[in-house]
This record gives sequence, structure tokens and C-alpha cells, in this order.
Amino acid sequence: MARDGALYVCQACGAVHAKWAGQCSACSEWNTLVEETRSAPPGALKPAARASGRRGLEFQSLQSESPEPPRIQTGVGEFDRVCGGGVVPGSALLLAGDPGVGKSTLLLDVAARAATGGARVAYISGEEAVEQIRGRARRLGLAQAPVELAAETSLRRIVETLKREPFDLVIVDSVQTLWSDSHEAGPGSVAQVRACAGELVRLAKTQGVALILVGHVTKDGQVAGPRVVEHMVDAVLAFEGERGYPFRVLRAGKNRFGATEEIGVFEMGDAGLREVPNPSALFLGEGGERAAGAAVFAGIEGSRPVLVEFQALVAPSAYGTPRRAVVGWDSGRLAMVLAVLEARCGLGFGDRDVYLNVAGGLRIGEPAADLAAAAALASSALDMPLPQGCVVFGEISLSGEVRAVGRMEARMREAAKLGFDTALAPSAAAESGVLKTARVSRLADAISCIAEGRWP
Repeated sequence: MARDGALYVCQACGAVHAKWAGQCSACSEWNTLVEETRSAPPGALKPAARASGRRGLEFQSLQSESPEPPRIQTGVGEFDRVCGGGVVPGSALLLAGDPGVGKSTLLLDVAARAATGGARVAYISGEEAVEQIRGRARRLGLAQAPVELAAETSLRRIVETLKREPFDLVIVDSVQTLWSDSHEAGPGSVAQVRACAGELVRLAKTQGVALILVGHVTKDGQVAGPRVVEHMVDAVLAFEGERGYPFRVLRAGKNRFGATEEIGVFEMGDAGLREVPNPSALFLGEGGERAAGAAVFAGIEGSRPVLVEFQALVAPSAYGTPRRAVVGWDSGRLAMVLAVLEARCGLGFGDRDVYLNVAGGLRIGEPAADLAAAAALASSALDMPLPQGCVVFGEISLSGEVRAVGRMEARMREAAKLGFDTALAPSAAAESGVLKTARVSRLADAISCIAEGRWP
């Protein structure tokens, strides 16, 4: 029987159970329930204090005469872009990413440039010693930046110091290493992560300091710890990078002060991370004649137009069951596009292997990539390359209709800026003065353009 005052918390999802069990009923994980004692949340009132308090809430109007505080410009343009134009004082950001992707390198660069620009910056590490951070700073050429370093895991000492010292920007790497003496659970547990993150976020709001927390991720790429931490903070940034590629993508999954799904692109080199202000040129790679099976997709990531190449290979199947392999795109979306190509355009893929790849390691999620994927597949199946200066975008319905997508003019302007002169686009696309546009209303019309070479 469970002891009085005891709870059992799942360390995988944060679900609370009244008694211990071998499997969590919320996430179905085994052996993840850990006993934790009941404790009042920070700031909770005692019964006597609740009884004596008679004043209610003091409501205020929406109008305010006090100006908004200016954002802190870190000096890292791609990071500021993802944050919405800089870091807001009094805000809390959570940065998550796989081990070794470069989170500490990015934040040390952010801290050094912000400190050089005049902000008072504290970098608190619970994973590395101060000398390790200094060594990384020397390798990156940032040793002269006036960043104040500390290696500490005690939440009480961190909070007391931050209340006493007026910092503009505080970086804590990472929240899973912190521990609070008000909880008996070990560092990294659900109770400790929730308590430490909540206390630091409250401190950031009351002190007006910008806070950046580093978080670990699970095997499936989700932020480790309880989901409530993601609701506490103002922005959740994911630092992504495919193994084997030097490119790193900083993506905003949640942002109360800017656009969600905004991206910043970096390239990892011997001297650390380098900003990539024009990711389209990076993802397209070298120029030259375009091979059959390649189509350039004009996409939108956040508020930024990005051009990336879809590569397809359709080959005879050597086995009884043809293979379907896709990298950088949704496999269910590929199955749908293949079905529409077979049913509406007469192309057969039943006895052939199909491989689809998004070049450069970028992952594409918007439906506007349907037409680019279909064009690459048809180009490979027909062995007919698309024109060298052609970009493709459009959504495909199950009836074979090519639907309009958002910000078509911005997509074509980005393509024209990189030297493209032709666009294969939905019929709803307006006549562009920068590109010759082959407007199609059905997928069969687009396949005819590719098969017959009919381009404007």
C-alpha cells in the first residue's frame, strides 16, 4: 500500500499515479514510475494565510502608457531572426537538440556576441567546468568577450545570485542537471525539472532578465522531461542537424514573441558555427545540368523563402515487393502522390522501386511540396529532365487537382534572385514579372509539360 503523502510519477511523460505499477497507463512505458513525496508548489499559501487574506485580484485595463522594453540583440543574426528580432527581456526560452548537435557552441557564441554588444551576460553550466568553457571559447575566438561564467547545479545558489546581480541575459546549460533541495528526487527527474524550470521562469519574469534554458531530447526527438516545461516558457527552439551533414537548422516550434516554424540556418565547421544568410544557395549545391529525377522546390520556412532540391529515382524492382524509401519528407505523403500519379496520370509504379530524397538534410513538411515531389518522380520515370532554371510548387488533391498555396509571389521572387527563369505553379498563380510561369490546374497537365517538354 502506498505511504501517505507519496505519489508515483512517470519519468517518461510526467503522469501522476496514486500507486506504483510496472507500466505507465498514460504512455505505456515500463519501469518508469518513481516515488515522490507530496509538496506544496512554490509560493503556495499556508491555510492560516489563506484564511486571513481578504483582498481579491486587482484587475487592470489593456491600455498601457509604459513603452515596451527594447529587445536584446545578441549579434547572431539567425538566432535573432528565429526569436522574432531579438530576445525579449523577461522572457524564457527553451533550446533543445540532440547530443553533439552544437547547442553549447551556439549559446556560447550568442553569449559572447551579446556581451560584446554591451549586455551583461551570465553563462551557468551544470555539465562542464569553467575551464572547459574557456577552452571552447578560445577555439571559437571568443576568449576576449566579457561573459561571466559559473559552474553550478544548486538551484538555490543560482536563484540567490541572480536576485542579487542584475544580468540582462542568463543562459543555463542544462535544466536537467539542476537540483532543488525542496524535493527529494534526484537531478533530471520529472519533479526536479518541473520545479527548477518553474522557479527560473518566475525569476525571469520578476527580475526582467532574459533566460535561455538548454533541454535534452528523447530518442524520438521530443524535449525530455514533463510537457509542462514547454508550456512554462515563452519559446521552444529546436536545434536540428542530420548526421553526416554540416548544416544545422534552428527552428521555433513555439514563440510568443515571433513567428512559429521560423528557421535559422548554420554550417558547422572547424571554427564553430557559421551563419548562412542565404540557405537556398546552400541547399541547392553546385550548378550544372539538371539530371532526370531532380526538381527544385520553392518552399516557405517560417517567413523565409527557401529553395531545395527534390531528388527521385524510379528503378525496376529486383524483388517481388517494390521498395519505397524517403528521406526528408513524409512517407505517407509520398504514398498519396504515387497513388494519384498512377490513378490520374497513368504512370505505373507497382513493379518499380521508388526513392525520394530532399537534398541537404532539410526536412520539408508543407503540402506545397506535393507538385515538386510528383515532378521529380515523373521526371525519373519518364527519363525527362526538367529545365535547368525551373522551380516547382503546388499542392495536389486526391482528384489530381493542383491547388494554390500561400505566398506564391514570394516563392518566385526568391527563385528569380538565384537565377531561375521558369516556374511550374498552380493555375491560381498570378502572372509574374520575374519568372515565366507554366500554370497548371491538374497534375496530368504538369506531367504532359514534363513528358513533351512544353515550357513557356
